[in-house]
Amino acid sequence: QVQLVESGGGLVQAGGSLRLSCAASGRPFSTYCMGWFRHAPGKEREFVAHITWHSGSTTTYADSVKGRFTISRDNAKNTVYLEMNSLKPEDTAVYYCAAKRSYYNGENPAVYDYWGQGTQVTVSS
Repeated sequence: QVQLVESGGGLVQAGGSLRLSCAASGRPFSTYCMGWFRHAPGKEREFVAHITWHSGSTTTYADSVKGRFTISRDNAKNTVYLEMNSLKPEDTAVYYCAAKRSYYNGENPAVYDYWGQGTQVTVSS
């Protein structure tokens, strides 16, 4: 089992920044690929970013956040981060981190094994 706890959400004005953290406990964090997803009211859950587990991690992003968001991980701290800059009102959502053993299909929520409880991000205009 892997337990995931997100933090860092909050209320921010458009153009502002937030950094989300996801702390993992349980099985060795370094062997899991990690993803961030978001879920806004009235919309389906949306892929945000993905990072692989190995050193020199590979990252992928949704087109809607590319150039504004950065995913990173610190395996020594068992933590994955999502740095969010130039935030827009349409970024408002509950953000979830998730973990999976498989290397591929980072955009597909169905392949993730573990999920956190989520943290609310609200961007005001």
